[in-house]
Amino acid sequence: MQQKPALTLDDANAILDAAQQEAEANGWAITVAVVDDGGHLLGLRRLDGCSPISSYIANEKARAAALGRRESQAYEEMINNGRTAFLSAPVLQGMMTGGVPVLVDGQVAGAAGVSGVKPEQDAQVAKAGIQAISS
Repeated sequence: MQQKPALTLDDANAILDAAQQEAEANGWAITVAVVDDGGHLLGLRRLDGCSPISSYIANEKARAAALGRRESQAYEEMINNGRTAFLSAPVLQGMMTGGVPVLVDGQVAGAAGVSGVKPEQDAQVAKAGIQAISS
């Protein structure tokens, strides 16, 4: 039987805390979502002043990164480079920069998704969150 890594509640909270610290250090109002490897929500934090829609977007970015086993930015680039048929892919809705998978020994244990600022800033915050549990 194969074994795979799984995020714990402590991991999800560490990601949320570190992402919040990164966003606040930059003065950014964001939402960060953490999902398991199946894209199921483990935790969500919306900072004061962040638009309510960002809660939905952050979750979908995280879900796309977890299910696709890659950063959600890859989907955005694919579509922007002309593969618009990919917009009809089932299940994936957060195909924008800001979703980053959590990799443990080459396997996806979950993902973080961030929404609220510029795409590269969303990704920066997600990566900062994930870095909190990487060693």
